[in-house]
Amino acid sequence: MSTQPAEILRTAVDAATQTVQSVLRLEEPILRAAELMIDCLSGGNKLLVCGNGGSAADAADFTTEFACKFTDDRRPYPALNLSQGGSLLTAIGNDYGFEKIFARQIRGFGKKDDLLVAISTSGRSINIREALVQAKSMGLKTIALLGRDGGSSTAVADLDIIAPGEATARIQEAHKFILHVLCQICETRLPK
Repeated sequence: MSTQPAEILRTAVDAATQTVQSVLRLEEPILRAAELMIDCLSGGNKLLVCGNGGSAADAADFTTEFACKFTDDRRPYPALNLSQGGSLLTAIGNDYGFEKIFARQIRGFGKKDDLLVAISTSGRSINIREALVQAKSMGLKTIALLGRDGGSSTAVADLDIIAPGEATARIQEAHKFILHVLCQICETRLPK
């Protein structure tokens, strides 16, 4: 791979374009995910969303789009980013272990028929798998937004959306795109 800036840019744009085009192959699970979200929020329940690192940032953006708005002026919907709150995360990490930082919050904030969206570019994050297991045990609906081959989190959720690719940056770009499309679909169908 070239180290020339212009070549790096062209290569990245080509790879990002291929990644976004590959999202079309995920139409069925994306539409099913939108239905789960619409059913959850229309039924008076809430979204719980979690991820690590860049996926935590995606969780923050995604929940903001529901609790504030995506594009249209409409009522807010309850969506909690379980990746925020340094004091809570570090307390749980210290007292129960990092693998429990999301599962413990789900136990405290989640209720039957809420919906967990767990995001992991590798699918190998133990705390994401633990979150999915905890949510399912409590009767929450679950969506796993994963990358690569889905890792150890594959088939734990009610619905997997696995973005293709090997490069974390490209998978994150696909995840961000998918999350924004989900916001757009939901916003057109949720009560204003």
